[in-house]
Amino acid sequence: MRRTDRGVVLGLYRHDPDRHLLEHALKLGICGVDTAYNYRGFTSHRMLAQTAGDLLEEFIVSTKVGFFPGRDGHTVHCLEPDRLRAAVEESIQDLGRTPDVVFLHNPERTLADLSTDEGGDRLAEACACLADAVASGLAGAWGISSWDPRPLGSVLAACKPDQLPTILLVRAGLTVPDLVLAAAEAISETFGIAAAERWGMSPFGGSTAETVWRTANLSAFLTSQRPCSTQQAAFRLAYELPSVTRIAAGTSNTEHLTELVDATDVELAADAINQYRGLIRADTRRRPTRPATI
Repeated sequence: MRRTDRGVVLGLYRHDPDRHLLEHALKLGICGVDTAYNYRGFTSHRMLAQTAGDLLEEFIVSTKVGFFPGRDGHTVHCLEPDRLRAAVEESIQDLGRTPDVVFLHNPERTLADLSTDEGGDRLAEACACLADAVASGLAGAWGISSWDPRPLGSVLAACKPDQLPTILLVRAGLTVPDLVLAAAEAISETFGIAAAERWGMSPFGGSTAETVWRTANLSAFLTSQRPCSTQQAAFRLAYELPSVTRIAAGTSNTEHLTELVDATDVELAADAINQYRGLIRADTRRRPTRPATI
């Protein structure tokens, strides 16, 4: 029997699926696994289905569409409805089941080259496509996954109410700039994305191998003397920066996965988090404005 959902999602961005790790995840109460159409050279869905087998039905499976094979081995981004629909259908075939969530993958990649009006029209068409995919039974729900949501607020306004995402997946944690945090929070508030449907990713900014995750002193954020590593404190903080209820994190190590799940019980000092937000907001205001880097 699956343990209570701990709000941890096993991410497959940098890691191949592993049967032993998936079994361990279920025992820990990890109910989600997150992948994408383009991961592992566009083979992640097939690899996951082959590796997980019967276990796959035990997970909430989320995937993403938006990146496609291009020329000479390059990957291209596209918001064309026909390509998105075909990718969702292919994902079902490769997974051997309907995904619980399909995300529109980093729409800002295409929007960066368009005017606000054109971008709004293009995003509205893509959103309508995924909304229709859900209505057609091709996915349980749909949302937007964004590395940099700053361009999205103004163009999402072009979408009809029934075309708006119900789930938002964004970067979370201490490495996320204030303007990106603020944009994610504003989108959630403006477009009515429920607190339970706000997800985070990349809690360590890409890798736990960075020296900072071994040496930083995060004790000011903690309210108890319970033993807690820097990585555990950082992971727990990611649920508050911005406020999310699920975090997608990638690992191939069962011990590391156990440590992350244990960190979800760490108690934090709200005042320290508010002070941190104030500090990075003030630092942003002192710096020259820079265009979004995607």
